[in-house]
Amino acid sequence: MKLDICQQFGIDFPLFAFSHCRDVVAAVTNAGGFGVLGATAYTPEQLDRELAWIDDHVNGKPYGADIIVPAKFEGKGEALAKGDLAARIPDGHKDFVANLLTEHGIEPEATPRLGGTMLSGDTGHELLDVAMSHPIKLIANALGVPPDYMIEAGRANGVPVAALVGAREHALKQAAAGVDLIVAQGTEAGGHCGEVSTLVLIPEVLEALEAIGSDIPVLAAGGIVKGRQMAAMVAMGAAGAWTGSVWLTTEEAETAPHTVQKFLAATSRDTVRSAGRTGKPSRQLVSDWTDAWLPNEKGQKPLPLPLQSMLSEPVLRRIDTLAEQGHEGAQKLATYFVGQGVGMMNKVKPARDVVLEFIEDYLAAAQRLGESIPD
Repeated sequence: MKLDICQQFGIDFPLFAFSHCRDVVAAVTNAGGFGVLGATAYTPEQLDRELAWIDDHVNGKPYGADIIVPAKFEGKGEALAKGDLAARIPDGHKDFVANLLTEHGIEPEATPRLGGTMLSGDTGHELLDVAMSHPIKLIANALGVPPDYMIEAGRANGVPVAALVGAREHALKQAAAGVDLIVAQGTEAGGHCGEVSTLVLIPEVLEALEAIGSDIPVLAAGGIVKGRQMAAMVAMGAAGAWTGSVWLTTEEAETAPHTVQKFLAATSRDTVRSAGRTGKPSRQLVSDWTDAWLPNEKGQKPLPLPLQSMLSEPVLRRIDTLAEQGHEGAQKLATYFVGQGVGMMNKVKPARDVVLEFIEDYLAAAQRLGESIPD
């Protein structure tokens, strides 16, 4: 394609694919797009192994990594150990989760396991060092302006730094910080997102950047699971699309099997923005778990990040296992991050096929747009 971003990143089609699964990342990159590995959940040693595997499977083609370093989180600057953070989780919240499990026929663990601190930003520097030791072509950050050390490392290694935003003012802050690429993510997106729709957010961000004389490329994100949606965003001025949810139902994805089946059956109305998983609003599939937390009228108030994820992630992983075994209570609780585009994710298919369908649908939409212009 003739888009500048394709030349900048050495890709055939400006489709960026965020995934926690290395197989998806490699498949998209090999199909002409740009795979981005969600690296935050890994230890530095695990990340090194995952990136080495990708290196061996993409034959020098470009890919990137995404490391979440939140601008705000519980215990920031206090150098707390995991145990110190865990001590800040109130007994009342532990009891609430235990009662929720009991109500669904699941025996609570005598000593609840608490997850890691992956959303605290404490391992960001180490993960970045590992990522930069591999031939990545992009490093991305979410939940705020990237830390100075990430931008400095990007400059030193010639690796563009991307940042996700959900509002025009956030984009201006990112531009002032010196990022190289902005992902404008609308509320339709899975995972952490704001309240503005993609259709409104993209022109808002583009106009805000234009007003300050910035030519930073902007990728559109949020609910994009078809090439025609991507074409609409490019028609508005976006450089391409950043996608995540659509890869959760591919053959290569590591999504919990029962959750995949819930995705395939879901409509676009079966998602909700809830802080009940991480402590920050993130779009997920509606379930009895999301119903148990605010903003539902009788819901429990979530803890701040990363305490909420420390409390919830081990429980949700256990729920996934039980749901796959046929436990009805666990199946009602099972949920995962996914955007409103889930209503169009109706079939499991190889990631490569998803890329090819994106391209075909994009080109058909571009042709329709061209034919609509009078001679």
